[in-house]
Amino acid sequence: MKTVTIAGIILVVLGIIAFASNGITFTTQKKVVDIGPIHATRDETHHIPFRPILGGLLLAGGVVLIATGIKEASH
Repeated sequence: MKTVTIAGIILVVLGIIAFASNGITFTTQKKVVDIGPIHATRDETHHIPFRPILGGLLLAGGVVLIATGIKEASH
């Protein structure tokens, strides 16, 4: 397979993931108290949302790259 086709497949998969999920959620620990041997931390949850337009753009770009790769391979 050509590099263009592989890149297109990757974009299509990322587009499907972007549509299927609401975004990326991750947790970090923040140090609240640090007094000698006493340590207290707090978990903070962060969310990075994906816009539906991002998923659509990834899918469309992937389809275009796959079509281009197939067209070039047939010549």
